[in-house]
Amino acid sequence: MTPQERAERSAEAMWATDTASQNLGMRIDEVGPGRAVLSMIIRPEFLNGHGSCHGGFIFTLADSAFAFACNSYNEVTVGQECQVTYLLPGKAGERLTATAVEQAKPGRSGVYDVTVTGEDGRKVALMRGLSRTLKGNHFQENSDA
Repeated sequence: MTPQERAERSAEAMWATDTASQNLGMRIDEVGPGRAVLSMIIRPEFLNGHGSCHGGFIFTLADSAFAFACNSYNEVTVGQECQVTYLLPGKAGERLTATAVEQAKPGRSGVYDVTVTGEDGRKVALMRGLSRTLKGNHFQENSDA
């Protein structure tokens, strides 16, 4: 199995039970080893008192992209710590895109940077996520392959 196939199968296995991301209308646009791109449209119920996207929804999108990136090796991996910086507001009705990229993966720890952008390419938020790999896999791999 190639690293790309492993990442795709891991994403399929996770997506099957990720009702949070699904119910928020997220979609997986790309996935690869140590990388994931997810997006979602800012619905009216995601708006805060200023009429822009509530930061919690922006964080959730970034966190989901982080999750699919760090779980792309068919190893159960969880977020250990995250820090988000909000730069510009998300606008009602636009599609936000979160791109998560692995920066380092020493042993069971990982460091991932996520950039959330608006449809016009502006940076809406930046997130750094630290991950920890646990025991277990998302799917059974054939040892004969």
